[in-house]
Amino acid sequence: MTELSCLPYSVGYEDEGVCLSVQIGPYSILLDCGMTDISALSAEPADFVFCSHAHTDHIRGLLPLHRALPQLPIFGSAVTAKLLPLNWPDQDDANFCRSLPWRVPTEIAPGLSVQLWPAGHLPGAACFLVTYKTAQRTYSVFYSGDCFLSNGRLVDGLPLAELRNLKPNVLIVEGSYGTERHPHRKQQENYLVDRLSAALENRGRAVFPVPLLGLGQELLMLIRSHHHFTGQPIDVWVDPLVAAGCDAYLGCLSALPETVQNFAQHQPLFWDERVLPRVRRLERTLSPDRMMAADSDAAVFIVHPATAPELYGQNDETDWTVFVPDMADVALWQSQLDTRYYQFDWLKALHAVVPSPRVELEHYMLTNHCDRTGTTQLIHNLRPQHIIFVHGKAQQLTDLASLDDLQARYQLHLPTPAQVIDLPLASEFWQPAPPRDTRYEGEVDADASGVQFRLPQSLESDPRWAKLADTGIVEASWQGDQLVIRGLGQRELMQVSANKSASKSLRATIGSVYDSETTCYYCRHLRGQRCRNPESPLVGLQVTSDGTCGVFERSAKGSSFS
Repeated sequence: MTELSCLPYSVGYEDEGVCLSVQIGPYSILLDCGMTDISALSAEPADFVFCSHAHTDHIRGLLPLHRALPQLPIFGSAVTAKLLPLNWPDQDDANFCRSLPWRVPTEIAPGLSVQLWPAGHLPGAACFLVTYKTAQRTYSVFYSGDCFLSNGRLVDGLPLAELRNLKPNVLIVEGSYGTERHPHRKQQENYLVDRLSAALENRGRAVFPVPLLGLGQELLMLIRSHHHFTGQPIDVWVDPLVAAGCDAYLGCLSALPETVQNFAQHQPLFWDERVLPRVRRLERTLSPDRMMAADSDAAVFIVHPATAPELYGQNDETDWTVFVPDMADVALWQSQLDTRYYQFDWLKALHAVVPSPRVELEHYMLTNHCDRTGTTQLIHNLRPQHIIFVHGKAQQLTDLASLDDLQARYQLHLPTPAQVIDLPLASEFWQPAPPRDTRYEGEVDADASGVQFRLPQSLESDPRWAKLADTGIVEASWQGDQLVIRGLGQRELMQVSANKSASKSLRATIGSVYDSETTCYYCRHLRGQRCRNPESPLVGLQVTSDGTCGVFERSAKGSSFS
């Protein structure tokens, strides 16, 4: 008997959802249920179901499965349990998900435990580590769900440092973007803000079709909190389906990032008609006093494509801009709800109700999945034996599995629906050390005080960091279009200036350039091994006892070096 195997029911290729069955010891675990047809699941029921997050392509079949097998335990995070019912409006039996705590191993059956970590991507989204222990050995499967390492406006990124060297036997990881590389999330936001600002000039109208959860709320928070829109006369209208998600987020405020909680202490997180930009709910029937006048302020509409455009189409000649990541997404989001009632061409319907001759289409990117860098970074930190790639187009997953640095280190699998993948474990699985990633993704901010670089804390674990951070001073220079930054060590900073009187920017040196009694050891500005002389180029730096500079002043009471 194989102690570990995976039976993919649906692997997220093209427009499919994700649904995987994992056999771990005597237990059968169902990971997500994004299928419409659950007949195969009902015929061979699992022991437990783990729901990674509340997006439709991962939970579409959960309510039918719960109705068919009401005793089947379905687990997720506490936030996911609150968001799930939004996918089935007006259904009284949609509160079936049992919540599990973050980061705490929870035994759900003899020998079987599960541990959750935040996955980024969406509030409540979780990665699962499933572990089965016997007297002989331990078996483990890590399921990433949909994950994202960067922070969003309403969710923090996956805490990668907590997962380092976890070494599960099997990693099931999403590959939504394959080997694509994307700009940093902040760059994506800034581009979108620039394009939206242009669309809203001269009281323009912008429309964002969005899914029930995630993107719409992120966009709303971006507009509410970005300094470019603060105080601007803009009306933001949110349709009822997306507004229900906003209300659910408010019910989970304590689980949102600390920055969001701080924001909510000073002004409403979403609904506010007093502070600009104003945020309002679209109602199924707007009263005359809430209808937009033809000469009203600029307006943004955040809508679900299942909502008919007649609800928000305005009778004026103002220019309209439709913002979409990809038009194929609109049909996919529309199918989140019962297609018998929501089958219509959303863009065509919008054109029909907007009298303006100009309805432009604007594409943008606001990613919430790992790109190639994020996916490989996650893999190399976890260091599994087997990797199963899911959730992406077949070519994208094939491209990921073709990467040389993955093929040389791990056993890779591209699943096919209904074909079992056996996952035998070597008694001693040797894999070379993961490659040292010499690229560190960060952010650049420029303000009146200068330019600031923010780099990830993982940079400090590199043994070369100590040399760079020796003095805390760096030098930047252009090499073509590349900005090269290097650290300046104490020896370089302490070189004596050829003309000390020409400038206060004197440099110091180590050694016997000065008399031995004119070193930092005897200087009155030395405090706790650091220079406190504002005239010295070493001010604020940790110095050695034999360091010297051109503004030495003897201490009357001897050395303060300690």
